[in-house]
Amino acid sequence: MDSKIIFIERKFPSANMILIKDKRSILIDSGFKSDVTETEKFLIDNHVSPKDLNSIINTHYHSDHVGGNHYFQNKYKTHVAAHSLDAELINKANDEACSAVWLDQPVDPYHVDTYLNDGDVIETGTRRFEVIHTPGHTLGHISLYCVEEKTLICGDLFHANDVGWFNIFREGSVSLSLALQSLQKLSEMDINLSYSGHGNPISDPKLSINNAMVRIKKWLDSPEKYSWHACKRIFSFTLIMRDGLDEEEIDSYLIRCGWFNDMAIHSFHTSPKEFVSTLIDEMLRSGAASWQGKRLVASAEYNSPNMNVYEEHSKPKNWRKVHAD
Repeated sequence: MDSKIIFIERKFPSANMILIKDKRSILIDSGFKSDVTETEKFLIDNHVSPKDLNSIINTHYHSDHVGGNHYFQNKYKTHVAAHSLDAELINKANDEACSAVWLDQPVDPYHVDTYLNDGDVIETGTRRFEVIHTPGHTLGHISLYCVEEKTLICGDLFHANDVGWFNIFREGSVSLSLALQSLQKLSEMDINLSYSGHGNPISDPKLSINNAMVRIKKWLDSPEKYSWHACKRIFSFTLIMRDGLDEEEIDSYLIRCGWFNDMAIHSFHTSPKEFVSTLIDEMLRSGAASWQGKRLVASAEYNSPNMNVYEEHSKPKNWRKVHAD
């Protein structure tokens, strides 16, 4: 077999994927659920039959990284592995799993077959990948380090010129400090190339890691800055998932979202009703969104998802029935 690491940069709402094509082929992250046909085609185009895929390994449990798990498990019986902190919530069908209820992001039910922890080694045949627990973006976030090629798969811990947003309401206010510790650990490793969950491959990982550390240290002294970072990322993703929101539905939609209420009340010390116009103004000012007629749309490039992604069983609170069947 022609063994290789194959990276594919994806448009939102899906995160990037990495295929380890080897004697035991592994897919790192499975994208958003509406892009599952594209995910399946990616494997086939690279001469890996989905039924022969050894496993899917998730860097963390957000919807853009785990959305294909349900499809592959049900159609191909694909094995899924994730960090034990994610796996516990997912396998117990906890309402906090994937933060999907709080974020209002659809994730169909799946089961984690293998619990991963820091220091575990994954053998693919010609390569070894060390599991590095890198909490921050989520508590169960992991990175994978290819020993032979000094290549790091870092999920959403850091990107070329950005960092993953922080969910202090579900992952805890300590998440920024944990991210700093994770980045410090990576900064001491010999890394030649890094693949993150969004954007291009990172040819100078040390620089990106250092820049991420500098940014987070500043945020620790300015909580409002990381709160804005999170708000804009979450709402942009909402606009992507829903292919925009009509002006008349924005208020009612936001006010029923857990993340929006927590941000308004606890991060910005205002009422959710008053925070609606504040958020929209900031989305427009920053260029994160724009009006197309009377519809607010995300500025990022994305694949328009089919709206049936919001079908029954699309949230962990509905997983209990599925797990019991």
